[in-house]
This record gives sequence, C-alpha cells and structure tokens, in this order.
Amino acid sequence: MNRDNFFIPSIVISVTLIICSIIVTSTWKSNYSSNQTINVTGSAKKEIVSDLGILRGTISVQYTTAEGAYRELLSQKPILVSYLASKGFTEDKIEFFTINSYPVYEIGPNGYQTGRIIAYNYSQRMEIQSTDVNKIKEISLDISSLIEKGVNFNVEMPEYHYTKLAELKIQIQADASKDAMIRAKKIAEATGRELGPMRSARMGVLQITPRLSNQISDYGVNDLSSIDKEITAVVNASFEIE
Repeated sequence: MNRDNFFIPSIVISVTLIICSIIVTSTWKSNYSSNQTINVTGSAKKEIVSDLGILRGTISVQYTTAEGAYRELLSQKPILVSYLASKGFTEDKIEFFTINSYPVYEIGPNGYQTGRIIAYNYSQRMEIQSTDVNKIKEISLDISSLIEKGVNFNVEMPEYHYTKLAELKIQIQADASKDAMIRAKKIAEATGRELGPMRSARMGVLQITPRLSNQISDYGVNDLSSIDKEITAVVNASFEIE
C-alpha cells in the first residue's frame, strides 16, 4: 500500500485536532472572561428646595345646642378669612371642606356614657396652597394667634412639596449609574483588568429627606416637613471585567 495514503489522512487529523483545541481554548477563555463580573453600588445626591407649600387646619367649636354650635362656627369663619386675606389669600384661594358635627354625651360616675347629650361639636377644615413656601411657613407659625380673636383654630403641620420630581428622577438615577460605572472602573484597574459592558442594573427607591438628615428607609422616604431637602438615588450594577 502507498505510504502517502496513510500520511495525508494523518496530517488532516492532526490539523483538525489542533484547530479544535484552539476553538475549545478560545471558547473557554471567552466564557471564563464573560463569567467574571464585578458588583458595585453607585449613588447620587442633589439638594432641592420645595416649590409648593400646603397648609391645613380646622375651626372647631362646642355649644350646648346643635344650632348654637353651627352659628358659632359661622361667626368664627369670617375672622379666619379676613386673617388669610391680610396674608395675601383671597377667599377664592381658600378651600373649605364639609362641616363635620357630632354630639358630646354625658359621662356617668361609672365612666360610661349616660346617653344624655350635653353639647355638640362642629368643625370645618380648610386648606391653602402657595408657591411661596416661606409665606406658608410664616402663616403656620402665626395663625394660632387667632385664639385672641375668639377663633379656635387647630393648625396642622405644613407640607412642602417639590413638583418637578419626575424630571429630576431621571437625571439623578442616570448620575447614580454613572457613579457606579466610575467605581467599577477604578476597582477593575486596581486589579489589572479592564471594565466590560454593564450586565445588569437595579435602581433603588428614592430617598427625599431633610437636608443633612441621615433618615433612610427600604421603602423610600418622601419628606414633606422641610423646605430644604436632599434627594438621593442608589443603583446596584453588575459589570463584566476583561
């Protein structure tokens, strides 16, 4: 038999094995590289100032008859309206809610109600809003002085909102993602590797807190008590390293 008939197939088999070995090695390296990831947390913080203030409160009166309580409530209401007008809030800018009423029952010696009505409580809640948040704060601190004019007004804590949150949310989450990439790149470079593409990213909940506060919650924070706030975004990202 001709020796060439054995020699040529042997060369073909050898070359095939070498090529297969190269492919397997290359594939293994590729898979090994793609399986190497780095997980980092990026964050971004921005100071914001509330641009909408809301103040609510309730006029409440008590009288021995329902008619008397109702009339007393109506007599106090114009004093409140006049006070708010002096602060720049005309009556059309004041929202009044439904009048609420309930009877007050006598309490017997045993600590239980006797069923006899001794008075009636009437109350009405109101609300004002303004983009001048400092004015809302000023009124909230002063409005209780109406008691000196015979108005029993219970003021609630004012709320301070930031109305451009939807636009800001996109930007600050992008900033948090950028911060995560910078952190990942520095870690990769410190180990002699190069940063590859992002594998995944998970945005955390936004934390809107009073300025310089360390308040945080797994469910997010939306502070309404302060005019000056901080908004913080966090992103957990995974990157390939090469």
